[in-house]
Amino acid sequence: MTEYHDKLKHLMNDFVHLVYDYTENFPKSEIFGLTSQIRRAALSIILNYIEGYARIKKMVTKNFLEISYGSLKESKYLVYFSYKRKFFNEKQYEKLIQLAEEIGKMLWGTINKIN
Repeated sequence: MTEYHDKLKHLMNDFVHLVYDYTENFPKSEIFGLTSQIRRAALSIILNYIEGYARIKKMVTKNFLEISYGSLKESKYLVYFSYKRKFFNEKQYEKLIQLAEEIGKMLWGTINKIN
């Protein structure tokens, strides 16, 4: 099980670093808007995941993982929005969406196993 969680954390880490890298060239007018929002949402995925596993009670852990999943969904929309605004190229968009899909499947599976 540790390998599974390590892989999931690694994917989340890759995702947030790519978001930070890819948003480096967003318009300066978006620094306090879209750039900030997409970075915070992406970082929230892994931070809530880590905090959830630092908790003792199962239902508290599950709550943090659900917040993590919600942040993933928010991030996916912001990636899509950024792509439509032509802030991401197609290759960047596809890479982020592919990572988000993989993270989503693994995270959802983890959430559903907690009773």
